[in-house]
Amino acid sequence: MGKGIPYGISDFSRLIDQNCYYVDKTHFLPQIEEIANYIFLIRPRRFGKSVFLTMMRAYYDISQKDRFEERFGNLWIGKHPTKLQGIYQVLYFDFSKANLGRGSLEDNFNDYCCIQLNDFFRTYAAYYQGEDELEKIMASTEAADKLHWLEATARRLEHLLYLIIDEYDNFTNVILSEQGKDMFRKLTHASGFYRDYFKQFKGMFERIFMMGVSPVTLDDLSSGYNIDWNISTDPHFNMMMGFSETDVREMFQYYQGLDMLKGDIDAMIEEMRPWYDNYCFARASLKTDPKMFNCDMTLYYLRNRVNFNAPPEEMVDKNIRTDYSKLKMLARLDRENAAGDERMGTIEEIAAKGEILVNLHTSFPAEKVTEIDNFRSLLYYYGLLTMCGTRGDRIIMCIPNNCVREQYLGFLREYYQQRSEMQLPYLKDLIDNMAFDGEWKPLFEYIAHAYRENSSVRDAIEGERNLQGFFKAYLALASYYLVHPELEMNYGYCDFFLLPDKQRYPDIAHSYILELKYASRTATDTELEAQAEEGRMQLKQYCQDKKVLAISKDTVLHCLLLQFKGWDMVKCEEVAME
Repeated sequence: MGKGIPYGISDFSRLIDQNCYYVDKTHFLPQIEEIANYIFLIRPRRFGKSVFLTMMRAYYDISQKDRFEERFGNLWIGKHPTKLQGIYQVLYFDFSKANLGRGSLEDNFNDYCCIQLNDFFRTYAAYYQGEDELEKIMASTEAADKLHWLEATARRLEHLLYLIIDEYDNFTNVILSEQGKDMFRKLTHASGFYRDYFKQFKGMFERIFMMGVSPVTLDDLSSGYNIDWNISTDPHFNMMMGFSETDVREMFQYYQGLDMLKGDIDAMIEEMRPWYDNYCFARASLKTDPKMFNCDMTLYYLRNRVNFNAPPEEMVDKNIRTDYSKLKMLARLDRENAAGDERMGTIEEIAAKGEILVNLHTSFPAEKVTEIDNFRSLLYYYGLLTMCGTRGDRIIMCIPNNCVREQYLGFLREYYQQRSEMQLPYLKDLIDNMAFDGEWKPLFEYIAHAYRENSSVRDAIEGERNLQGFFKAYLALASYYLVHPELEMNYGYCDFFLLPDKQRYPDIAHSYILELKYASRTATDTELEAQAEEGRMQLKQYCQDKKVLAISKDTVLHCLLLQFKGWDMVKCEEVAME
């Protein structure tokens, strides 16, 4: 294999046919077969779910059995085939396509299922020869009739059926976000047509494998479809989606061997790691498995390297903006009630601290999606948080990488902009002056003024956590820097280290360590001075850190103390390095 890059290709067969590189995940197939007949897996978008499912389809499909050696011969499963290889008639649905059309929701869904079922009947026509009603069933405009006929006929003829559903929840998630919980409930409860389909699936297939990004829909369908085995947090499948560092290295070496990729692979991986890596999906895998890279973002980077012999100008693929809209939708559900403020507080806390404690819920109904534990769980399922540790029976969830961090900070920045008159083009001018000329004070005074404006409107923002979130949201516009929060230095943690991105912007002349100090509006002058002195001592300690000195080499390092009393900045000074 090897003439192209599998960027934007979701079909395994086309990957193989076009000689593209494929990260081999086939060794998971025996485990899938052994664990249960009806399986459900949740993973964030852009983690290779569609490619994996089409690979499964190619492997189990009896109509593709003769191409097994051609497609799988060089993969793990090619040397270790299972007894179930090529014995099923496979019905495949991608429900992200089921809401297209100009009819009603039910009509569009029915029409899509009819098209897929007719394709199924054409594919396996030889197995239904002599069935007088086949043509009549194919002419029917009711998907439910087709399913009923298929169930009865396949059982009578002893055909084995495998149902594979990609994006099982996309159809209903769109309804939930755009038309609300009432419409969602009509689809998934009582006599809702979506629920009726899953009731039908329950009895007619030998095996079912479904993937999606949220457990919400399945929970609401539970009374009609309660046979699934959820492997989403099973450590055996932690690495089934996404790329490990080993996968990335082998892929890059492959294209380098074809003379399509030039450069130091180790340096490329180190450049990618803070942007695309660090996902973990099983508590038991935190100390055993390597962290996983986002597939789409990895291929986005690789494509730029191959085409332009350089990293992307923007490390975040523009297609990630759809995930950003998910965050907006989650935060604003029922925004008119108190729960909306609690969700905003959660987002501010995550942005400020980089992590939060979560009681991970593996299922919950749509009507309870706004409850804070469910909201935090959804942030995890959508890939906006990942597992990074434990505390008692709870999981420490953190922002996975800079790509996701930008989504949080962009959301907060948009939220804050509704309450302040900060001019972002002017802010960018001040950032330029800070990075290239060392003129840092005007920038922080400008952000502090906007913070005061914002806080005077909404008293709830007052506090150290919110102060940090506000500064991070606007400092994130400084693309010349990687804004590292809470970086460990000499046995302490600085609030911000503006790490210069010298590889992309070699002309940066200045780097910065920031210590933010927050005191209540009732703090005395003596208390303020004691706190400021503590900050000065911390900065002197940080600036001697060997790692900091190495990273900031070839720049002027500034150690800055910013002290706030309530929402007013009372100190903005540079602390001399000793």
